[in-house]
Amino acid sequence: MHWTDYPAPPTRHEAHFGRVMRCFAARPAHLNAAFAASVARFPERDALVAGAARLTYRELAARAATVAANLAAAGIGRGDRVALLLPNGVEFVEVMLGALRLGAVVVPVNVREQRPELAYLLGQCGARAIVFDAALADRVPEAGEVPALAARFAAGGAVAGARDYGELLRPAPSLPAAEVGEEDVAVILYTSGTTGHPKGAMLTHFNVVHSVLHFRVCMGLAETDRSLLAVPASHVTGLVAILWSMLAAGGCTLILAEFRPADFLALAAAERMTHTLVVPAIYNLLLRDASFARHDLSAWRIGGFGGAPMPEGTIRALAERLPGLALVNAYGATETTSPATIMPIGLQAGHLASVGVAVPCADLRVMDDAGRELPPGAEGEIWIAGPMVVPGYWDDAQATAREFAGGYWKSGDLGTIDAEGFVRILDRKKDMVNRGGYKVFGAEVESALSLHPAVAESAVVARPDPVLGEKVEAFVVLRAPGAASAEELRAHCARRLADYKVPDFVTFLDEPLPRNANGKVLKRALRGRGDAPPGRMQG
Repeated sequence: MHWTDYPAPPTRHEAHFGRVMRCFAARPAHLNAAFAASVARFPERDALVAGAARLTYRELAARAATVAANLAAAGIGRGDRVALLLPNGVEFVEVMLGALRLGAVVVPVNVREQRPELAYLLGQCGARAIVFDAALADRVPEAGEVPALAARFAAGGAVAGARDYGELLRPAPSLPAAEVGEEDVAVILYTSGTTGHPKGAMLTHFNVVHSVLHFRVCMGLAETDRSLLAVPASHVTGLVAILWSMLAAGGCTLILAEFRPADFLALAAAERMTHTLVVPAIYNLLLRDASFARHDLSAWRIGGFGGAPMPEGTIRALAERLPGLALVNAYGATETTSPATIMPIGLQAGHLASVGVAVPCADLRVMDDAGRELPPGAEGEIWIAGPMVVPGYWDDAQATAREFAGGYWKSGDLGTIDAEGFVRILDRKKDMVNRGGYKVFGAEVESALSLHPAVAESAVVARPDPVLGEKVEAFVVLRAPGAASAEELRAHCARRLADYKVPDFVTFLDEPLPRNANGKVLKRALRGRGDAPPGRMQG
């Protein structure tokens, strides 16, 4: 009901992957068709800006076609998996487009992955080729570790046993684009793998096309938009929310190879950035950068965020310093090909605790542990269905059966949906603190702590207790050493939260919170650290 005033394509119910779901009736047949349409409509518009490189849609299409022809000459064809161990840059985009043109499956890998992890991923998906940054050559497994890996290309320098990336750009007769079905797998993205081995979510052309249309409809994206890619392109946010949203709309992607606040601000101002989507921690770092006030950011109209709650203090600071910026919360996951909910533009300030409402084709339910739907406002696990939900995990029927039910993906997130459809995420099921029978959601405590001027960031976890079962422990990084005491922060929380939610323990860290390769806080790495003395002090 919240999207009725938005210019959305008509929808209808269709059957896909053995499920029935609401879909956009008018949509590109696949990602290759979406890119080709932008090339045809806007051949001379900027497609990519990365460092000194600036490519139009016509130029990018020509380079992608050349890469496709040379990959084919190296024995890569339809259905083969092509791994990308590349930082954000032109090479990532043109190899992705070239592989998809062949009907191959792209497997982006975060450049922070280490050799054992990479060996597992390449072996699990049966990758036939890898294109990697020469600086990461020591991470790439030997031939005996991944026998299926037949072709290796190194970008940015010579590497023994690998062909030079320049060979992929050698003039070659163009091949016609492969016939691709919309239910074909386009991308395999491996989940964070917080426990055990990561799982390879299969993002189909159908999934990505619907997510791109959701972003375009809900954020009003068009060919005039210029979006800054500051998160890894190997992550679902960078790949779908930024890169493919721009490629399909005919907009421009401004590529930041590595996030640094000053570089982000300089690029955003120079290229008149209009849109981005990043984790809340990046907004905090931008606000704290000394160069913030010197840059003209007046073109920036949409500030998307997701992956973690945005502290209220950050929202207030952005409203003061960038009054023309509309903050838009988006909630999703790799398994939902990015957005499952988006906050309608202009409503964020009135719903600070919400991640928005279900995107037009999504179906979200709050379920209890027995798999029964709960009434509006009740707390339970968020289950998600729709055309953006992946069909399952690559070659992992057991995980697929465990995490999907009746066409829904079981998110593992605890939340509520109110009578108006606004979704609130309270915590991960495993991160909720059960303090003597009272539920304490870490995000709520973290938000309260963020309003204290001395707090840079915080994370709340459960600490075992022989009487209450669990108590509330807050790990806090201060803006300056000694800027606040544990007692001061507890008193600050007590003025804003019920007494049982006030942290029982406050542990100060002298280093940033531990995060995974995608920027999410690793709370499992914090549990039990409060008693250990090195590098931290407890209050």
